[in-house]
Amino acid sequence: MIRVAIADDQQLIRGGFRSLLESETDIEVVGEAGTGTDAVAIVAATRPDVVLMDIRMPDGDGLWATERIVARPELSGTRIVIVTTFELDEYVARAIRAGASGFLVKDTEPVELIRAVRVVAGGEALLSPGVTRRLLERLGGELAPTPDRSRLDVLTDREREVLTLVARGLTNEEIGRALFLSPLTAKTHVSRIMAKLAARDRVQLVVIGYETGLVRVGDAD
Repeated sequence: MIRVAIADDQQLIRGGFRSLLESETDIEVVGEAGTGTDAVAIVAATRPDVVLMDIRMPDGDGLWATERIVARPELSGTRIVIVTTFELDEYVARAIRAGASGFLVKDTEPVELIRAVRVVAGGEALLSPGVTRRLLERLGGELAPTPDRSRLDVLTDREREVLTLVARGLTNEEIGRALFLSPLTAKTHVSRIMAKLAARDRVQLVVIGYETGLVRVGDAD
């Protein structure tokens, strides 16, 4: 059973998400919050697998709440999906840096919302190609002119190859095909890379790939 918490200051939206998610036999909504402070408290109390987090909330917004949830080691198993009205919300890149596992826009089709919860609960990143490209363009403006690759010294040559493909948005199956590996072997490599680089999930690996200059804006195309 996938356990989900919903944080949004609009009760109507929370109710709609709850109704939609609980229509699925493998998803359970374990809590709701209307403020950032309440979101942190609800997550700490219920330890959900996935949090659907609005950005603009009173008493600590979604970015503030995301940073505090990610900072707590006991909540390392919780994945956060930012749900926003605008794909180009100025806070999205910061939320990804803070540890969010992806984001959705509020007019996402119901079937895509359900799929998103399952994808993130399964440990995958939730960044569509178009959204990834815009996110990386935003991050690109923040990157150092001369990226520091020294943090990649802990990786083997094969792991660098895998990280490059992760940063370009490829799934484990696609990485396997590109490098003539099984999807399971690709997944093992990704897990080892996350451990070595102290990355929370694949989204942070994407950011690291660009921060270190291993890949550049435009490569995701």
